[in-house]
Amino acid sequence: MTTMTEASVREFKMPDVGEGLTEAEILKWYVKAGDTVTDGQVVCEVETAKAAVELPIPYDGVVRELRFPEGTTVDVGTSIIAVDVSGGTAAAPPVAEQPAEAAAPVTPAAPEAPGVPQKRQPVLVGYGVATSSTKRRPRKGPDVPVQQASVAIQTELNGHGAAPVVESRPLAKPPVRKLAKDLGVDLTTVVPTGPDGIITREDVHAAAPAEAPASVSAPASAPVTQAPAPVTAPVPAAPAASYDAVRETRVPVKGVRKATALAMVGSAFTAPHVTEFVTVDVTRTMKLVEELKQDKEFAGLRVNPLLLIARALLVAIKRHPDINASWDEANQEIVLKHYVNLGIAAATPRGLIVPNIKDADAKTLPQLAEALGELVATAKDGRTSPGAMQGGTVTITNVGVFGVDTGTPILPPGESAILAVGAIRLQPWVHKGKVKARQVTTLALSFDHRLVDGELGSKVLADVAAILEQPKKLITWA
Repeated sequence: MTTMTEASVREFKMPDVGEGLTEAEILKWYVKAGDTVTDGQVVCEVETAKAAVELPIPYDGVVRELRFPEGTTVDVGTSIIAVDVSGGTAAAPPVAEQPAEAAAPVTPAAPEAPGVPQKRQPVLVGYGVATSSTKRRPRKGPDVPVQQASVAIQTELNGHGAAPVVESRPLAKPPVRKLAKDLGVDLTTVVPTGPDGIITREDVHAAAPAEAPASVSAPASAPVTQAPAPVTAPVPAAPAASYDAVRETRVPVKGVRKATALAMVGSAFTAPHVTEFVTVDVTRTMKLVEELKQDKEFAGLRVNPLLLIARALLVAIKRHPDINASWDEANQEIVLKHYVNLGIAAATPRGLIVPNIKDADAKTLPQLAEALGELVATAKDGRTSPGAMQGGTVTITNVGVFGVDTGTPILPPGESAILAVGAIRLQPWVHKGKVKARQVTTLALSFDHRLVDGELGSKVLADVAAILEQPKKLITWA
């Protein structure tokens, strides 16, 4: 067996795949211990708060160890894979496959592959360990002195010489401690599943349902932090848990869905929203869509009503540029944008995302059609990059594809306006003095009332409606 030195092992750390992101979830590993990798080869797929991204390895070598299993959320800067760049063979299995029986402190004789680095990076691991039969990771030999040092510190401070460190000061990050406090969970009773015995958010959530009923019969020495409601509940703890498991399913909020929820809450309670509506006859727009589909200039491009609605909104913004702005709370300034990064809300299996078309106002109609097609295809494949979802100025959300007439959309953070497009339906409509069947839709424009007053918002919405009713204005107003 080839002996590897610590210098020959390279640690590939979780990179910041988007501006300001602090963590990412490992969705899938494409390699395993023992595989040979080359510079630029994709080794795993991760999901950030913005999108799913494939990570290439930056050097050649043999995979020595996968630091985390699939489903784990890892902080940026944490080593996720070890690669031997000396040409040796990997001998250590992935962390995800380590045996569960090593719950006791590891002795020097514990099984360990030769050449494993004797020091690890500081623990920076976040929460979100994937569910498995393993309840606790085996602690590594190099970490034992740290645990013993913690025992000594706790003994000196608390005077409890026999109390182990897990009981006196469980390992958990500050956000996890706050979560445990909010849920009334005693961390000393939680079984950790994180690396080196650290308690994760998932561990706290797993302990919360079991501890609430258990507080009824807990001994006097156990801390009781729950409300007295469980005392009066006549249902025993075990049947209640199984009953809830049948009737309820809990899905962890993370990744894109978590980021969207936080952004929407922040926007709804920061920007004063106003929504205005208009119902418009889009029969001529629908005819123009069919004509463009036959035009050679649009051959192979995605041509649909959304394309002309997007162009109509861009023309309206050109006529009323003050709506294309943002509110700078820190500096108490209104920032007028001289470009339009047009966001298009897209529903994906991972949640709602809003990628944007950069400098959409500078594109011709065929260029806009091409950009829309690429945006939609990339979003459906889950390959939208974090950069594509940053810097949006105005957004369109097409709820009409779900058969909905319209809605009151919430502004993406940092934007001043969002246009909701409803379903296009054949309806009776007064046209040239007669009631006829016409293609009709309802538009809704939400805007930040700090930036946009009723007059400006109404003019923009009225212009969009006028263009869709008479598409020739796309030429005369553009």
